[in-house]
Amino acid sequence: MIERAIAAGMPFAWVAADSVYGVGEIEMALRRAGKGYVLGVNATQAFNSWIGKPTVAGTAEEIANGLEPAAWERLSAGEGSKGPRFFDWAYLELADLDADQYGGSATGIWTRGLLIRRSLSDGECAYFTTWCPAGSAIETLIAVEGQRWAIEDAFETAKNELGLDHNETRSWHGWHRHVSLVMLAFVMLATIRYQANQQPPPKTLIRLTRTHQTSFTGPSRRSGALPPASHSDASSQRTSSLGHSGDAPTKPPRSARI
Repeated sequence: MIERAIAAGMPFAWVAADSVYGVGEIEMALRRAGKGYVLGVNATQAFNSWIGKPTVAGTAEEIANGLEPAAWERLSAGEGSKGPRFFDWAYLELADLDADQYGGSATGIWTRGLLIRRSLSDGECAYFTTWCPAGSAIETLIAVEGQRWAIEDAFETAKNELGLDHNETRSWHGWHRHVSLVMLAFVMLATIRYQANQQPPPKTLIRLTRTHQTSFTGPSRRSGALPPASHSDASSQRTSSLGHSGDAPTKPPRSARI
């Protein structure tokens, strides 16, 4: 997947993965590609430091158990369904290496390290091997690792709402078409939800100036039409409608009848 993404020219700077994907070959491939990574490892994975770094040696679990309380920082791995996801974190730099030796696009000094995450509820630890430009802050590595939660949440939503795992295909092409269609639908729905959740523009107050009644020269507000006619006006209108000698009023033309 990573090789295809690189070959397609997809822009990305980091890779995060669970321990199920393993390390070793994928680490070297990412270093040659000039990509940073935060890859999960097992508690029994061995680590050691060299080239001027503080002495670190042993399995990931042994190293975590030997850390001083001051080595841990309580930081958020990003927003979750119930707010910020806080853990205790420790980061140990193991070596500064020249990226040029891997023959990739990256240049300068990069740091290999060990990132440890400890749960606040039960103290369970998770371990990650890291590769990043020298001087990268622990917050950057935590943000990369924290993206895995959002990815897992997206997969769960796609399975429950769109049937991502509801297929029994017998070929790679069938599986790929099904997954591609589901993910396209997921992206469309996510985009619609994002736009629907945008805050409406602030309301603009329009101040209406009331004109003083004495200066109003138009029709009366009470009648909603012309001012009431006087008695003489009414008489003249009635005379005009009856004709000159009291005859019945002339019928309107047929085209004017309703």
